[in-house]
Amino acid sequence: MSILHDLATTIEARKGADPDSSWTAKLLAKGPEKCAEKFGEEAIEAIIEAAKGDRAKLTSEAADVLYHLLVMLAARDVTLNDVLTELARRQGTSGIDEKAARPTS
Repeated sequence: MSILHDLATTIEARKGADPDSSWTAKLLAKGPEKCAEKFGEEAIEAIIEAAKGDRAKLTSEAADVLYHLLVMLAARDVTLNDVLTELARRQGTSGIDEKAARPTS
């Protein structure tokens, strides 16, 4: 898991960087909505590769999805640790039970 923590730390460090010096800084400078849009695009590309069954391309797209997820989270000041804490909270709970316990909106 340390590679994800390292990546999250790098993304956080890029928040104030010059957008011309870093792809991450450029994405973050465009705002949370653009970061979310880019995450969605990458997720769709991963879905397409999963449907095609190309393992190498799916692996590559999955890496893009993880990166863009972390950028999107950073854009909204949600940390990787926040997400991991939520996953830990859910651990050992049936997915059906966990979903049923969520507040409805």
